[in-house]
Amino acid sequence: MSPSPSLHGFSLVAGDRGAPGGKTFRAVNPAGGAALAPDFHEASPEEADRALERAHAATATFARTAGETRATLLEAIAAGIEELGETLIARAAAETGLPVARLTGERARTCGQLRLFAQLVREGSWVDARLDPALPERKPLPRPDVRRMLRPVGPVVVFGSSNFPLAFSTAGGDTASALAAGCPVVVKAHRAHPGTAELVAGTVARAVAAQGLPPGVFSQVHGEGATLGVRLVRHPSTAAVGFTGSQAAGRALHDAAAARPRPIPVFAEMSSLNPVFLLPGALRGRGAEIAAGLLASFTLGVGQFCTKPGLVFAVRGEANEAFLEALAKGVRAAPCGTMLTPGIRAAFLANQQRLLDATGVTLWAGGAGEPAVERHEARPVVARTTAESFLAHPELAEEAFGPFTLVVEAKDAAGLAACAGVLAGQLTATLHGTPEDLAGAATLRQLLEERAGRLVLNGFPTGVEVCPAMHHGGPYPATTDSRFTSVGTAAILRFARPVCYQGFPDALLPAALQDANPLGLLRVVEGRPTREPLTPRRTG
Repeated sequence: MSPSPSLHGFSLVAGDRGAPGGKTFRAVNPAGGAALAPDFHEASPEEADRALERAHAATATFARTAGETRATLLEAIAAGIEELGETLIARAAAETGLPVARLTGERARTCGQLRLFAQLVREGSWVDARLDPALPERKPLPRPDVRRMLRPVGPVVVFGSSNFPLAFSTAGGDTASALAAGCPVVVKAHRAHPGTAELVAGTVARAVAAQGLPPGVFSQVHGEGATLGVRLVRHPSTAAVGFTGSQAAGRALHDAAAARPRPIPVFAEMSSLNPVFLLPGALRGRGAEIAAGLLASFTLGVGQFCTKPGLVFAVRGEANEAFLEALAKGVRAAPCGTMLTPGIRAAFLANQQRLLDATGVTLWAGGAGEPAVERHEARPVVARTTAESFLAHPELAEEAFGPFTLVVEAKDAAGLAACAGVLAGQLTATLHGTPEDLAGAATLRQLLEERAGRLVLNGFPTGVEVCPAMHHGGPYPATTDSRFTSVGTAAILRFARPVCYQGFPDALLPAALQDANPLGLLRVVEGRPTREPLTPRRTG
């Protein structure tokens, strides 16, 4: 296969195009409502099953590939995405309404994270090899030889995300981390950007073929999430699921996976309000600066980031009023923006109106101009309420996915802590404060630490750095498992499981656990990190 800007509109099952027949659909340009050619064919149940059957057949071979092979595969995918050039960017812009500059940056992020995982698996120590050699003379009982490392779980189903057509979709972080772990991947392409998905899928399939790997290592299918998606999750060959999207869809997949005869993990990133707490000293010293940063954060990408700050908490007073005036001035000058899909816009408007209609909530400021319905636009909106109303009406802590934020005003620091105490799990929580503010906010900090996966100090949560130390996850309902991240190299741990080998001769052990340490890994030997070989060499 060679790169081509033309689109065929079919699923890609283990290197082969799907068959015609069944329902078709077209992508829609949200900026104008025009349907985009070609017709995309929904995968049949048989095609979905075949994708996972081929993934299962490829599992043993792919799981035992060297880190160098997987690293080369990931680098080839990144290079292939770059070679698609403006063809990819233009199609993604047409399908999502996102600006070219944003998509160009997202492409760089996508390729960067593929290469970051390549570095991780080429070095190899991520497998967390642990060795405790036999102690036959130990009293009162000898210790057997025990060695442990991480191994791939098997085929992973990845769901493309609506708001990141590159970085969280076909070759995004879930796919990159699963392939890095040695797991075959079946992607359920998002219906909002199927052409973008097809272009990237072709690149992945070509890279798999170029490495001489079984074609079942990668497939991509089109179809309805409520039907095809659940079928993929329930298939007996599926070992794990990666998902980014709404709480309703993520919970449905999680429940379907839990109801299987053999339950499997669903790593779903779903819903977060990313609360921002503004302490009095910070507002007195830089209220206008905070207002400008908050405006940029909650309107970034028309508010369609999972880390958008949807709740802001502050203590009543002159400093807060000055902050609110500065925020309102910025919001009133902010333009409307095109949302990703008509459905996302409709849901946003309904959820925003529900919040504005709630008891004790007041509309504070709205963006400039009237949103163009034909362009599926929304305007930025800020509302305000009291801590008393927020505590009395739990529905105020529900997400409106779009450019909306609610400012909650408390009487004092105890009121801020009371609001923090009723929050559900979040991806992030942000504090703005001076050293003096923070010294008196120990209880608030502890409450936020219990409820969020990432704490931000004197900054804003939008913009998730792709690096080894990043954690992009949080307690439910932010994610289904707060122990894991979907961003950064630790994301690979979702798709690996520990295997312990007891009493095995050296020749039968994986290379990562052999006495000589032929891969040069950093291993934990009898509790001590080392790259040294194990001596004296074990004989049997």
